Amino acid sequence: MPQPTKGPRLGGGPAHERLLLANLAAALFTHKSIQTTETKAKRLRPLAERLITFAKRGDLHARRRVMGIISDKTVVHELFTEIAPLVAERPGGYTRIIKTGYRKGDNAPMAVIELVLEPMTKKPASSTKSAARNAAPASTPAAPTEEETTVEDQPVEETPAEEEAIEANEAEVVAESGEEPTAEEEPAAVAAQDEATEENGVPKE
Repeated sequence: MPQPTKGPRLGGGPAHERLLLANLAAALFTHKSIQTTETKAKRLRPLAERLITFAKRGDLHARRRVMGIISDKTVVHELFTEIAPLVAERPGGYTRIIKTGYRKGDNAPMAVIELVLEPMTKKPASSTKSAARNAAPASTPAAPTEEETTVEDQPVEETPAEEEAIEANEAEVVAESGEEPTAEEEPAAVAAQDEATEENGVPKE
């Protein structure tokens, strides 16, 4: 057995409350919007949304369940044929309550409860995670152009004078160390000795 709500009921007894909410639901489905007290609107909301869920199902069993609450066949037909297709894509939240102030006389808080029949619009994905997911991957760095090449990348060319100075220094180092010239250095040493003999007038061996 469902637990009853706390506080006094809307009518004089449970049966009276069920009839009162059924009549409010029938008026809501007929006029799409009704004004009542805030307490009745809050109690009507779950019942109306439950009936709309049955209407979205659309089978014979669902129609009989709704007929057990609302006895007016015209209202039930309108609920199944007109209201249910308009909220077919909506997962819930078929009603809306808007507070309208206080009633003159007993100062009761009043509200308007209406059906939400507007078509649903999907929210754009504006979160940072989705933006990062959709962002293109970073491109690889491009090869440097000819103008961007630095002086360090270019090969250093030695002049003939610098080459001769380097060879002379190598010969001095070899003479001081007393080491024999290697296979690569022998032709240069032999050529230098031949030039010296020719200048002194000594014939070659």
